[in-house]
Amino acid sequence: MNLRIRDFFQTRQGWIFAVSDYCHPHGIRSLLRYVPDLKGEREAGGRRYRKLDFDDAYRFLRIKQPDWVADLHQVPAEEIELTFSPSHALLALAQTDPRVKRIVQTLAGAGVPMQQMGITGSMLVGLQAPGSDIDFVVYGPSWWKARDILARAKSNGEMDDLDEATWRKIYLKRKPEIGFEEFMIHEKRKGNRGMVEGTYFDLLFTRDWEQIQPQPRGRQAGAAQIEARVVNADFSFDSPAIYRLDHPEVKEIFSYSHTYAGQALPGESIEAKGVLEETENGLRLVVGTTREARGEWIRSLTLMES
Repeated sequence: MNLRIRDFFQTRQGWIFAVSDYCHPHGIRSLLRYVPDLKGEREAGGRRYRKLDFDDAYRFLRIKQPDWVADLHQVPAEEIELTFSPSHALLALAQTDPRVKRIVQTLAGAGVPMQQMGITGSMLVGLQAPGSDIDFVVYGPSWWKARDILARAKSNGEMDDLDEATWRKIYLKRKPEIGFEEFMIHEKRKGNRGMVEGTYFDLLFTRDWEQIQPQPRGRQAGAAQIEARVVNADFSFDSPAIYRLDHPEVKEIFSYSHTYAGQALPGESIEAKGVLEETENGLRLVVGTTREARGEWIRSLTLMES
């Protein structure tokens, strides 16, 4: 079963999961997002659902299906009865939702192939609420092209940038270890967020199939704070965000916190704090070892000094 980040699936119990990894050696690595509930606030296909936050999802599965709980949720493939593909869902949504249609037309009109786009999150499974954001997926190298197109669209008025109230909402939701001003300095240049007809959306990176390869697992080796130079950031908007480093000991950073995706460019000096892992390829620094990433961060020293 070929599933990757941003895909969703439903089990025979009606539980809906978001795929959270590219490789699945011991069950589909994912996070439980929605469960059937007669009093649930969302509805699709005549069934009501309740959305679970991160902690609630783990509590639910520890009671209902504890053998599926690991660092992520690991669901046996034979338990899956339905899969949701972002690219397939987009074809229908672009016909029925004018906001989605506008994003598609903007990107496709400037050269991003339709088959390299998708929609994920609540809209993928038909459980969006009136105020739901649009989680727009672009696959592989086309993501970088899409981001540049979005930047031009915002500069010429085709799309809107975020207002300060929306930025503050994002900041308060993420609760990062950096101040709001520093957060904004980093976020403004990332260029992966916008507004369409008053709705917030972001461009989410997902690897093309041919870009997927297993990542060696690591063994924790203690907390560390480092300064290093970024030599490659091709997957800095992936999940995890990956930065290859010029550093005497640490070869790479993996960030599982979305706050620090796209945080630094190749050639920039960075400061990062997280947890070291020993892997077969050398030392790795992991940022976002907890949901809130307390005491962990990445900042571009080059950007801050400029």
